[in-house]
Amino acid sequence: MTALILSAITVGVAAQEGSSALGLHFGFAQTDYRLNSWDPEADSKELNTTMLNGFKVGLVWDATFVKGFGSTVGLNYTFGTHDSGWASQSEFAKYPQVKEKDLYSQLELFVDWQYKFQIAGNTYLIVYTGPTLQCQLALVAREYVRSSPDDEQAPKVINHFDYDDETMHQDYKRLNVTWGVGVGFQYDRYFLRGGYDFGLMNPYKMDNFNQVELLVKQYGADYSRATRGRLDQWSIKLGIYFWQNDK
Repeated sequence: MTALILSAITVGVAAQEGSSALGLHFGFAQTDYRLNSWDPEADSKELNTTMLNGFKVGLVWDATFVKGFGSTVGLNYTFGTHDSGWASQSEFAKYPQVKEKDLYSQLELFVDWQYKFQIAGNTYLIVYTGPTLQCQLALVAREYVRSSPDDEQAPKVINHFDYDDETMHQDYKRLNVTWGVGVGFQYDRYFLRGGYDFGLMNPYKMDNFNQVELLVKQYGADYSRATRGRLDQWSIKLGIYFWQNDK
């Protein structure tokens, strides 16, 4: 987080000597929750992936320090959803069936160091990399069960940031740090950027699943598995600079 703040200050200072621009971008985003299962029968090395599809919108400050080299600093809002669809709990019977619907939203502060290769005139090819600090506002799962097409139970709601019972293995941290790489294209005031962000933090609040009271009682004190995982994200955005200062 400190590195992000210092990078943002550096961009602001350096922009006084070079060109700068302020703009907006909007596009598609997919967040991938790669988490291992708390189920003692599951492979401890396997990561289960849930992909949440949505959109990203943000404000971007672009600065070029010296020819071609510069940075972008911005603030994004990202929203996503996931619907697993109905699935049978047993391979021998169609019902009962279960499904899960997830919803999340978060704010993101990012700093990308970039280089713009001038192709011709005001046309550039861009490569960039840098960190992002994510602060999750909501991550809610709704679990549905039905015993027939017309018999659907009220959903069980799981707030992954405040789930206060014996299944606290589902509690996640609100903050996450990622490191992204990407490429882009700019023509005059218009730009297109796409990239992938790799999660650098374990999202679980707990260090080990054997801290969960229910599991300790059920499987004994010798049962142990470290919690692990990461939150990745990829996105593609289309944007426009509505203000530019060329020096």
